[in-house]
Amino acid sequence: MVKVAFQGERGAYSEEAVVRFFGEAELVPCPVLGDVFKTVSTGQASFGVVPLENSQAGSINETYDLLLSYPLNIYGEVFVRVSHCLVALPGEKLAAIKTVYSHPQAIAQSEEFLRKLNVEIVPTYDTAGSAKMIRDKELKGAAAIASRNAARIYNLEILAEHIETNPNNYTRFVVISEERAKRAEKNKTSLVFAVKNVPGALYSILGAFANRNINLTKLESRPRRDRPWEYIFYVDFEGHREDDAWREALNDVREKATFVKILGSYPRAEE
Repeated sequence: MVKVAFQGERGAYSEEAVVRFFGEAELVPCPVLGDVFKTVSTGQASFGVVPLENSQAGSINETYDLLLSYPLNIYGEVFVRVSHCLVALPGEKLAAIKTVYSHPQAIAQSEEFLRKLNVEIVPTYDTAGSAKMIRDKELKGAAAIASRNAARIYNLEILAEHIETNPNNYTRFVVISEERAKRAEKNKTSLVFAVKNVPGALYSILGAFANRNINLTKLESRPRRDRPWEYIFYVDFEGHREDDAWREALNDVREKATFVKILGSYPRAEE
């Protein structure tokens, strides 16, 4: 059975992404995102599944930084519908809840619901981890924002469900591996590049794609951690790194960019 690392405790949304992509797998929970990358790069797991962006809260910047730092490939992607529940010990009532624990992303995604409650909000490292903590410490008057699966795993009661502000709340997860994915019928490629700090530099590079009718599905800038006030650009586009048009575009990009890294070509997921 394939070993797959993910961030969080059992019942995390990342675990759901693992199951959706792989079906059965030997799960390797990791406390933080960086540990997922370390686990895969040291061979302790063949694959890792990490969140890349949320349709409501935006990109997970730490994941982008780790993709740049580690010599791993994006092997695939999977979209997970994120539906949050407020969970607590059996017998607890919503009116008695004084403290709510969860990951900052889940808190942000449930802001409208939480505003109606007179509670203290405490950020934690993980949604499922918050549920586990309430169960292990038997915290009364406390609740966690977590998944229905986490409530089942930790034998907690669901006080409210579908508490996310946006019903179209999806998280895009990517699968990372030392392996490269095989070409599929529909592919996506991700890369990162840096440009010279001169007028028209980014425009010139984007033209390499536009001139060949390559459809960009994402473009995002991030500060370079090793060079203050310089930026790198993450790009997703439809197509495979071995396509003729993409090879030609890459040659143009390499001539004009100061840095280029292909993060991977992989099967495009359907939302």
